[in-house]
Order: sequence, then structure tokens, then C-alpha cells
Amino acid sequence: MVQFEVPAIVPADPEANITDLLVKRVEATPNLALFSVPDGAGWRNITAADFQTAVIALAKGFVAAGIQPGEKVGFLASTTYEWTLVDFALFYAGAVMVPIYETSSPAQIQWILEDSGAIALMVESAGHFSKVDEVRGDVPLVREVWQMHVGAIDALTAAGVDVEDAEIERRRNLAVGSDIATLIYTSGSTGRPKGCVLTHSNFVELTRNSAKSLHKVVETPGSSTLLFITTAHVFARFISLLNVHAGVRTGHQPDTKQLLPALGSFKPTFLLAVPRVFEKVYNSAEQKAEAGGKGKIFRAAAAAAIEHSKLLEAGEKIPFGLKIKFALFDKLVYGKLREAMGGNIVYAVSGSAPLGARSVISSTASVW
Repeated sequence: MVQFEVPAIVPADPEANITDLLVKRVEATPNLALFSVPDGAGWRNITAADFQTAVIALAKGFVAAGIQPGEKVGFLASTTYEWTLVDFALFYAGAVMVPIYETSSPAQIQWILEDSGAIALMVESAGHFSKVDEVRGDVPLVREVWQMHVGAIDALTAAGVDVEDAEIERRRNLAVGSDIATLIYTSGSTGRPKGCVLTHSNFVELTRNSAKSLHKVVETPGSSTLLFITTAHVFARFISLLNVHAGVRTGHQPDTKQLLPALGSFKPTFLLAVPRVFEKVYNSAEQKAEAGGKGKIFRAAAAAAIEHSKLLEAGEKIPFGLKIKFALFDKLVYGKLREAMGGNIVYAVSGSAPLGARSVISSTASVW
């Protein structure tokens, strides 16, 4: 095995846990819009201070429901604002979240709940609940199943009103860096899902160092992103925490069929996806161009973008002819791609697998 090491940009703090990321964000910019949630045809902002207030209120609900520090709580939901709300509320209550993919079968859900030792579970929709209901009798350790679609978050918040602030502050400070923050299971495509133990330090140190390494992406004033890939996966989960730490405004769109309209109204400054999504963007754009009789222009624009980006990456001079060609295609093709994605995207971040030259350059680099 080949191992590479680089020194940390930010010194490690073994006493810090994930809740400290939100606490410090609120201390620094309490009125900063940290999230935006759908509101009619637009978006409604939620400040850092308001988010923390909601987190503490829900954490009190978990405490009132009997959740003890260190206990595991399963969560089956799509990528929404509530996902991060529940995540932080469980951290503040001292609990450990066990996220479950929406695509998991009832048998996989049963296995994850059994293997993790989860004692409670929250689900978002009736469809999620029906999966759980099939195996409910086979997971005796699970004593509560909360359903968001019938008001579980509001009910828990109401039930926790008598819990003291001091108790939440005590609980959120219990964990140190080496303590378990979450158990994330694989998708199960190669057999039974396998659980990965991730500590608070895994997230805190990665987040703090990434904020410095990616400062142009996340620390630019007005930075924002629209999440649509699953937060049950570590990639989007990490970005959610990074955004809280760095003060990035985050929106969510779990329905990919509504992604383009959402991008158009939200207008993010950077986009987070996986290679398969970028490939789909390219293929969809190419098919649309073909249908409109502009397939030849699109392919020529893609080839020019690839050539242009390769030269830039190599630090070589761009030939005058290519500069002219690139500028022309910027008006004919690239500008339309940028506009379709809100017009403000400067960076595209990919994870989980290598990007092909066509997907990274034709559907993202050309957007820059």
C-alpha cells in the first residue's frame, strides 16, 4: 500500500466535538443565513442563531424521550434541511446517529438497526415507515419509531420544553474527539451493509482543514450550495458540516427532477455531486442539443472546453485561435449551461470516484 501524508493546516484539538462547529459559527456570525428552505417559488433564510435555537429545542425533545448519551438512533430520510437539524440535535443530546439510505430494503434496515444496536429510529415519510413496519417485530431494541410526516419533530420539540438548557450544554460537551460521532453503513451492493465508525475528530479536523484548503470555495462572501445527493453518505454529510463551520448558505433539493428549477432560483456559487451526476448532465445536454439540431455545435464546444482546460491545467499558453473559439462557444453554449444552473456557479466539487475528462471539463469546467 502506498501512503501519502501532508501536514495539517489547522492544529488538531482532541477535546473538540462536532457541536463546537455550530457554537463557534453562532458566536462569529449569529445573523448569517446558514440555510435556505423552500418557501413558495422562492427560499426563506434561517440564520445561524435560529438554527442553533431549533437544534437545542429538538435536542431537549430527544432527552425528554429518554435518549441517553452514547445511544444509537437510526435516521431514514431524504436530503432536506431537517436532516441536518436532526443530526445536530442528536449531537447536542449526546447521541450517535446511524443514517440509513432511502434505497435500503426492509432486510437491510433490520440488519443496520440490529448491528448498530440502535434503540430508536426516525423516518421521514410514510413510505419509509412502511419499510420499517415490515421488520418492526424483528428489532426489539428499537423502542421508538418517530415519523416526521406526522409531526414528530414538532411533537418532540413540544415534549422537551421542560428540559433545562444546562442539561443540553452538559450533554453536548461530553464527547471528545476520540468518541464515536456516527456509524455510517455501506449501501449493501456487495453484501450486507458494513458499518464504519467515525469519530468527532474525523469530522472536526477534516472540516477545519478543508475550510482552509478550500477557502476560495467556502469562505468567499455569499458562498452557497444546493445539496441534492444523499446526506446518508459521508460525502454530503461532511459538506453539510463544513458549510456550518465555514458559514456557507445551504439549500436542499431531494427530488432530482426538480433540480434545474431549484438551481435557477437558489443560484448556488458551488455545486457538489458525484461523477455519475456530471455524466448525466453532459448526456442530457448533448441529447437536448441533438434534438434541437445543434448537436455538432455542442460536440465542438465540448472538444474546445477539453482542449482549453487541459492547457490551463498544464500551465501552457492558450493559442489565439483556441481563445477565439472558446469565447464564441462561451456565448453559444457555456453561458447557457451557467444560466441553467443559476448563473453563479464558480466551482464544481466531485467525490466518490474519478471524473472522466468529458464529464469534468465539458459539463463543469466549461461552466466556469
